[in-house]
Amino acid sequence: MNMKYLNKILLGAVTLSVMVSCVDDSLLDYKVEKPESIAQLEYLNDYDVLKSYVDRSTDPDFKLGAGVSVGDFNKQGLAYSQIVSNFDEMTAGWEMKHGAVVQSDGSLDLTSIEKFAATAQEGGLSIFGHTLCWHANQNATYLNGVIAPLAVEPQVIANSLDQSGLEDGSFNGWGTDNSGEGITIETGGGMAAGTDAIKLVASSASSEATELQLTTPDVTLVEGHAYKIILYIKSDQVGEGRLSFQGLSNNTPSKDWMGTGAATETFVTQKYWKKVECQVNDFEAGTFKVNLDLGYQPGVTYYVDVDNFFVIDTQGEASFVNLINNGDFEAGNINGWGGWGNSSTRTLSADGEGYGGSGYCIKVYNPSAVNFWEVQSAYTFDAPLEEGEEYVLSFYIRHDNPNGDIRPELQSSSWQDGADGFGTVYLNNDWTKVELPVTPTSGERINLIISYGSMAGTVYMDNFVLAKASGGSSEEGFVVEKSDEAKKELVDAALTDWISQMVTNTKDYVKAWDVVNEPMDDGSPYDLKSGIGKTDLAADEFYWQDYLGKDYAVMAFNLAAQYGNSDDKLFINDYNLEYNLDKCKGLIAYVEYIESKGARVDGIGTQMHINVSSDKDKISQMFELLAATGKLIKISELDIGIDGKKTSEATDEDYQAQAEMYKYVVQKYFELIPAAQRYGITAWSPLDSPASSSWRAGEPIGLWTEGYSRKPAYGGFADGFESN
Repeated sequence: MNMKYLNKILLGAVTLSVMVSCVDDSLLDYKVEKPESIAQLEYLNDYDVLKSYVDRSTDPDFKLGAGVSVGDFNKQGLAYSQIVSNFDEMTAGWEMKHGAVVQSDGSLDLTSIEKFAATAQEGGLSIFGHTLCWHANQNATYLNGVIAPLAVEPQVIANSLDQSGLEDGSFNGWGTDNSGEGITIETGGGMAAGTDAIKLVASSASSEATELQLTTPDVTLVEGHAYKIILYIKSDQVGEGRLSFQGLSNNTPSKDWMGTGAATETFVTQKYWKKVECQVNDFEAGTFKVNLDLGYQPGVTYYVDVDNFFVIDTQGEASFVNLINNGDFEAGNINGWGGWGNSSTRTLSADGEGYGGSGYCIKVYNPSAVNFWEVQSAYTFDAPLEEGEEYVLSFYIRHDNPNGDIRPELQSSSWQDGADGFGTVYLNNDWTKVELPVTPTSGERINLIISYGSMAGTVYMDNFVLAKASGGSSEEGFVVEKSDEAKKELVDAALTDWISQMVTNTKDYVKAWDVVNEPMDDGSPYDLKSGIGKTDLAADEFYWQDYLGKDYAVMAFNLAAQYGNSDDKLFINDYNLEYNLDKCKGLIAYVEYIESKGARVDGIGTQMHINVSSDKDKISQMFELLAATGKLIKISELDIGIDGKKTSEATDEDYQAQAEMYKYVVQKYFELIPAAQRYGITAWSPLDSPASSSWRAGEPIGLWTEGYSRKPAYGGFADGFESN
C-alpha cells in the first residue's frame, strides 16, 4: 500500500464515518445528511503527509522530527506507519537516556536501541540522540553509589594477624626489607578520627611489584580452614598493588580484589579509601604470610589503615553469638526469612544493593499503606530466647520513600501469646544503623516479627544481629566519607564512561545529539541548575554540575566530539526560552562560555511546550535571539496545549486556536531563522496525550487524536510551512 494513501486512511473514526455514510447513500433510496462536525473536518483529507510540506530546495538539510516511544515504534504497527509517512527523524522519549541504558553495575544495555536503529533504517528515518547529560532520568542509584561513603564493617571473628608491631610503630615481626622511600606509621592517618595508618612510599624509579613490599608476621593455620584477608588502602595519586603470599601453592593469585566482578593480577588505588579483600585456602604448611606489594608505580605514596588490616579464619569462633544465621544475606539467598500480607514481597536484592553499596540485602515491598500488622516478615530462631535476659537487635535499613516506619518485635510460636516490642523504627532514604534492646517476658519467644504495613514502597535491610547484651552487641561499624576532590574524580570518570560508550556504540546511526539538556536555572536564569539544598530530589535526579562545576558541559561536548563522528551535530537544549527571555539569554551566554573553553556547540534546541495563549511576541523575540547566535536552531520538543484543558473539555474554537498557534510557531521559525541555521522541528507528541501518560496527561496537544485522526492542528502545522 502506498504510504501516502495509508496516512490518509489514518483519519480513523472520522474518515470511517464518512465512508459508511457514502456506502449507505449508494445502497438506500433516501439521503443522509453528514453531521456538521464531520463535514467541517473533511478539508483535512486534502492535506498531504507532513514532510511533503518541507521545501527541500531551500532547506535540504531540514529534519521534520517526532518524539516516539521506542517500544511502540519497534512493533511496526500504526505508530510506525504514521511516523514513517510523515517525518524524517525521531527522538526517543526515554529509551536513550542514562536511566534507561545504564545498569546497576554501570554497564550499558542497548538491546532496544539497536532494534530501534534497525527499524528506523528500514523506514528511512534518522535518529536524534536524546540525551547525554541531564539532571533527570538518570540511574541516580548507580551514580550515588559511585560517590557513596565507604562502609567499614566490624569483624565478629578475632583477627589472626599479630598487629602489635604496627600498634607500637616498631614493625616487630613485619618484613620491611623492600621499603622503597620508606615504610612508617602515619599518626592520625587512618580512616577514623584519631587512628593511624601505615605509610608506604615508592621510589621515583620503582617499577616492579616487590620494590615496595610489606610482609606480615606468620599466621598460624587451622587445618582445613579458609582465611580471608581484608585491608583498606588509599594513595596520593592513582597507584597499583597486589597481595602475594608465602606458603601457598599459588603465591601470586589473581583475585577479584575490589568486588568488580573480575579477577585480576593487581588492583588500582586512588585518593579515597578502598577495600581490598580476598580469600585463600591452598596452603602448603601450617603457617603463611601475606605480602603487600606496591612497587608497580614510581613516586606513589600509599596509606593502609592499621586498625582494619585483618586475616580472618572464616570458620573461626565469633566474638559474640549472632542468633540470626542468615543476617547478612551474603550466601545469596534469604533462607529463613518468610512473611505475608497485602500482596507484599520479600526478595534478595541485586549484588551491590546491600549496605554500603556492596553485597546483598533483603528487600521487602509493600504495594500500599494499610494497618501496620497487615504486612510482616518473620525469622525463627534455632531455640527460644531466655526469659529475663537482655538482648540487642541491630541492623541497617533504608527506604525508597522515607514517610514510613517499621515495628520489630519478639513473638512466641502463637501470636496470641503476646509480644515484646523493640519500638518503632522511622525510615530514611540513606542507610541507617538501628540498635535496639529488648528483654523477653516469656521463655517462648522464638520469632522475630517485623511489621511494615503503615508504609508503601521498598525497604532494604542488611546485617541483622541479635545477641545477648551481656556477651556484647555488634561492634560499631562506621562510614568514611569521600572528599569533594574524590567525588569530582569519580563523577568525572562516570560521565566519561557513559558518554564515550553511548556515543561510540551508536555513532553508526546517530549523527546528532542533545548533548546537554536543561542546564539553566528557572529562578536564576543566568546560573546553572543545582540539586544542592534540595530536600525533595526525585529518585532519578543527579546533578553532574554539582560535582564537576560549570565546566561539566565543556567536558560533555568534548567527549561527544571525541567519540562521535567528525560531522555530528551537537546541541544544547532547554525549555521555557520563549516564556522567560532572560533564560534564553542565559543559555546563549552559557554556550559562549562553553566555546570559550574550547568545546564545540553546533546548535541550540528550544523546547516549546506551550499553550494557545502563549505570548506570540516573546516567541518571535526568542527566535530572533537564537538566530543571532549563528548556531543551528532546532525546535526540539513542540507541543501546544489548550491552557490545561483536557480532551473531553476542548471545543471547536479551542481546536481552531490550537491550529492557528501551530501555524504561527512554524511560520515564525521559517521567517526569523535563516535557512542555513534551520536544523528542524520535532513534534514532541504527535498524538493527543492519553490520560495515563506522564506527559501533559489527557491533554489534546497533538496533531492527531489518540485514534490517529487528523486534527485542525495538523492543517495549521502544514499551513505554517506553506506560508513561507
